[in-house]
Amino acid sequence: MEETQIVTDLSLIGLFAEADIIVKMVMIGLMIASIFSWAIIIEKLVLIKLVNRNAIKFYRDFWSSNINDIDVAYRNSRNNPMAKIFNAGIKEWNTTFKIHKNMSIDGVKQRIEKAMNVQMNIELDKLEKKLLFLASVGSTAPFIGLFGTVYGIMNSFSAIAASKSTNLAVVAPGIAEALFATAIGLFAAIPAVMFYNKISSDISRVTSNLENFSDEFINYFSRQIDAQMVADDFEDNYESQDEEY
Repeated sequence: MEETQIVTDLSLIGLFAEADIIVKMVMIGLMIASIFSWAIIIEKLVLIKLVNRNAIKFYRDFWSSNINDIDVAYRNSRNNPMAKIFNAGIKEWNTTFKIHKNMSIDGVKQRIEKAMNVQMNIELDKLEKKLLFLASVGSTAPFIGLFGTVYGIMNSFSAIAASKSTNLAVVAPGIAEALFATAIGLFAAIPAVMFYNKISSDISRVTSNLENFSDEFINYFSRQIDAQMVADDFEDNYESQDEEY
């Protein structure tokens, strides 16, 4: 009777080396997914921290400096969604109100608000980019690892049938290899799910801050427009009185 080779190296490297080619492919795929997940996690955590820090600085400067100076200082800023929204509002203000002075106040406000909302969506899309990969890894990695486990256990039962022996030493290495695939799947999935939830929560807070700033900025523009309208009416009345005299 042909002897069945028994794996004696039960270390992680040994289990991987002795695993079936299909199980190896599952393990490699899960490890690659885990590496990409950690790269995305680190990138997003650093980016969100930078965005929050830049937002705090911009918000302080916005309420303590001249708006034209702020526009110049933050015109080419990076990793600063709040400044980008501000720039979009200023640009629409310059294009709409100063050029089309006869446009209704409500029309000016709506165009400024729309421009800021469009820019906000662009900035949020940048923050949310690649998050879908984390969600996919978190939801599919355990099942992919389970596939490797099931396949490995099937091979173990085939080894039992071939060796005609129920000795645990015959099947233990194969089962260990199979379970190792599940472990790798969980190793990839758990951090992906945890940090996906954290990053999504952080982005939600960033979104709330941007929406609050956008509302404050619209109110600021409203006051500016109202003041400009009052000044124009006063100038028109003054000119009409001069014509009467």
